Amino acid sequence: MARELGISKNTVQRQIPAGERRSAVDAARQRHQNQPESPEAKELRLEVVRLYRSGMSGAEVASALGITKPMVWSRLPRQLRRSRSDTASLAGRRVAGRLPEEEIIRRYAAGESLTALGLRYGVRSSTIRRRIPKDVIRPRGRVSPTQRRGPRNLPTEEIRERYRKGESAYSLAQAFAVSQTTIRLRIPDDQWRGHSPRKPATPPQPQPKPPRRTPAPGTKLGLSPTQILLRYRAGESATSIALAAGVSCTTIIRLIPVNERRTSEQALRANRPAPELTGDAIRLRRAQGETVREIAAASGLSVKTVRNRQRVDGTTR
Repeated sequence: MARELGISKNTVQRQIPAGERRSAVDAARQRHQNQPESPEAKELRLEVVRLYRSGMSGAEVASALGITKPMVWSRLPRQLRRSRSDTASLAGRRVAGRLPEEEIIRRYAAGESLTALGLRYGVRSSTIRRRIPKDVIRPRGRVSPTQRRGPRNLPTEEIRERYRKGESAYSLAQAFAVSQTTIRLRIPDDQWRGHSPRKPATPPQPQPKPPRRTPAPGTKLGLSPTQILLRYRAGESATSIALAAGVSCTTIIRLIPVNERRTSEQALRANRPAPELTGDAIRLRRAQGETVREIAAASGLSVKTVRNRQRVDGTTR
């Protein structure tokens, strides 16, 4: 538009309301949509939509047409795209639709279990269950003579030999139509490559109680309660009293009456070194010729503390 009108791009942008301006991505997408579609591209797009609607996944469509999956998704409208769960369920129905139902029913009637049939055909036992007529299904808890507990007529030596050569328990279970546990029972413990058998759970043992961190009632204090109260009233902090008495600070606070306990701000004021050295006192001593370093050395404070007290009171010279 700027080239056609012979003006700058910014001038065009200012003439368009802010709510109608497109971003760079939207503008590029719009330019792509405005380009005329070639006959080959249209034929490819229609073929992608047809195969995807037939039930094939995006990967299967890409493999059938010899293109990439991003090319498949770019040619599919958003309203046609399936979610992952829908794609998985559709793939399961397609696999189940190719199952030989007559062979499954014959094997089940011969004594094979639903689990063994599911392992053989690579589906769940519930999928096999839906292919068996109701009058053929055995009641729960009743199994065929070949499925009863006890020694199975399995070639144990062949199973051990194939397992020793590198086959997994899963592939052997599929080959002999049994569970992996059945295969595991035929492998010696010293040859098993999986996890070791779980140890029987032991009942939890009572744990000893942790030692008390605070002194028990009746603990002897390094100071008497009267001495603690007097030192606290004199302005000493509870922490320093606790260090002198050899107990925790909480124990000292319990011995102080509630109405006499200081807040954190009150404790800071009470424990403030050289409280008589205010800003007026510093100004008076500076007027007499003392320097800040001399005032700090005489009062036991740092030069920074003296200057901070000057700054609070407004005398910064």
